[in-house]
Amino acid sequence: MTADTFGNTSSSAARAAFTVVITRPAGQSSELAARLAAAGIVTLDFPLIDIAPVADEAPLRAALASLERYALVVFVSPNAIDHAFAKSGAIWPHALPIGVVGPGSVQALVRHGVAAPAYNVISPASGADDDNGRFDSEGLFAAIDAALGAANLEGKRVLIVRGDGGREWLAERLREAGAEVETVAAYRRLVPEPSIGAWARVHELLAGAPHAWLLTSSEGVRNLHELAQEHLTADELAQLKHAALVTPHPRIAQTARALGFDSITVSGAGDERIARALLAAASAAAPAAAPSAVKPVPSNPAHSPAKSRMTETNASTNASPQPAASSGLPPNQPFTPYEAQKRRSASGPLLWFVVVIIACAAGVGGYALNRKVERAEQQLAQRQQANDTQTNELRIKTEQALATVHQADAHVAQLEGKLADTQAAHQALQQQYADLARNRDDWTLAEVGQMLSAASQQLQLTGNTQLALFALQSADTRLAASDNAQVVAVRKAIAQDIDKLKAAPSTDLTGLAIKLDNAIDQVDSLPLSGEAPIARATPKAATWSDTAKVAAATGEPRWKVWWREVSSGIGQQLTSLVQVRRIDNADAMLVAPDQGYFVRENLKMRLLSARLALLSRNQTTLKSDLHAADAALTRYFDNSSKNTQTVADLLKQVDAGSAAVELPNLNTSLQAVNQYRSRG
Repeated sequence: MTADTFGNTSSSAARAAFTVVITRPAGQSSELAARLAAAGIVTLDFPLIDIAPVADEAPLRAALASLERYALVVFVSPNAIDHAFAKSGAIWPHALPIGVVGPGSVQALVRHGVAAPAYNVISPASGADDDNGRFDSEGLFAAIDAALGAANLEGKRVLIVRGDGGREWLAERLREAGAEVETVAAYRRLVPEPSIGAWARVHELLAGAPHAWLLTSSEGVRNLHELAQEHLTADELAQLKHAALVTPHPRIAQTARALGFDSITVSGAGDERIARALLAAASAAAPAAAPSAVKPVPSNPAHSPAKSRMTETNASTNASPQPAASSGLPPNQPFTPYEAQKRRSASGPLLWFVVVIIACAAGVGGYALNRKVERAEQQLAQRQQANDTQTNELRIKTEQALATVHQADAHVAQLEGKLADTQAAHQALQQQYADLARNRDDWTLAEVGQMLSAASQQLQLTGNTQLALFALQSADTRLAASDNAQVVAVRKAIAQDIDKLKAAPSTDLTGLAIKLDNAIDQVDSLPLSGEAPIARATPKAATWSDTAKVAAATGEPRWKVWWREVSSGIGQQLTSLVQVRRIDNADAMLVAPDQGYFVRENLKMRLLSARLALLSRNQTTLKSDLHAADAALTRYFDNSSKNTQTVADLLKQVDAGSAAVELPNLNTSLQAVNQYRSRG
């Protein structure tokens, strides 16, 4: 593909600064690298999987030497095809059907001389311009069912050639259809160790250079995560988690998202679709104001990159380097067990009638079982989606709580800075008063004025009325030695402010902060609603009475008295075995143990934010955090637990004791001092 296909010449300069990290096994990316190089994009080979021969090739050679035993042979990847044909010197039988997953495997068969129509090659079909083809085990099973009929494989052998390990979905479906499935390994996957030069280039990219990662397998994603933990710093690891990722299949994207990657684009199978997605990522990374911004070829609008979502749903488990197939792919059909073919019997009509009845019952039972399995899968998918949504919400709330804590820390630091500035100004004023004082009263009033000014500022910043009261009393003591008329006026003003401070209510902020600390310490020991222990029920045996005496006393028949005793005893035993427990928030039971960690951490963040708001006298934030923490306790924790009740009671005490109090001021005393200092 030439550069004219992907963009005009004016965009080449912008793309030259963009790098694509290709993580396919070594030697499998030449065509894709050529496509990207023609479009002006730099590539970096960074293999995350090494393909090596299996340690024991005997099972593979034995299976390939007896191909006549099999009704179908399935290759799961181009690597399986290359290694299998390298070990098989025989010509492939024309009548033996071959199943492959994606277009890359079809091209691999062509390289070895196996191609339609001379050979029966079965592959998931997709139109040339259709991005919704499903190149995976599900799509291959649908293609096999359409081409051969899964029911026709009953009792026949099927060979699956793959790597060491992998999904068992296709093998299980074929076994359910009645086929005898054999699996053999043609190669094994190893975790490589990239070179020092490759890691140096990765460090440069993570330092801020525009780039994207191409990940073509879930195992490659896991290998990248493990290698990054060993070779990258914390900042580089964070940059890697936010880097643009392009994957050919939603299952790979799901694995990446579970490991913390948040900017993922699903391109679909084939080098052409992967190249389009990478060019779109390069266009997004180019400066928007540059006149030579990257303009990718118009394609499916779902290819446009997004920060934290997958943009397409087509995929292939083989991220093969070949173009997509050229025919449409039918949707996957729900699997229904197939009936075994009935043998004819020479018996009479009665035997035929029994056979028909058994067949009908088997069909009805199979249909009911299939419907039950489908409903169970739907419910499981809905619960998984609900859990993912709840986890995302908890993560967002935790980030918001952390942001609030950071803001509170900044506010406290600002207050400390103001207090330090006040102390520095106090020292400077003391030096000035020492140099400019003219007499004893002026000196005394200067000190009193500075003392009252500092006390007033601390009163407004910290709300400490006791410190302000002590400052006023000290100032009055210093002025008591003077008999100046204006000093007496200042003392009267100070006395008025002292009375206001004594009448002002006091809030024990330290005690309330200690209660919040105690609540935070007990969060880890609080049981969740789904973790609350349930006492084991103990059946209680009824005490039997003398039926003869009761019958004689009541005049009823003895059997009737006996029956009443038996039924009453059975009822008492049954009721002792049943316990009813009420949970008002049903979704709290869906919280998994690992999610409970985030619930507790979120509650701690709320309580820490409330503590900072209490100390900074931010009444609005304090009330909001306390109410949110109380709601979390009620919703997710066992309210019958004593620890939960203790924490809830501490929150109520803090909420009740932190009522907003209007602080008095020292304006009367300060005004009197200023009037004295400004006298004529």
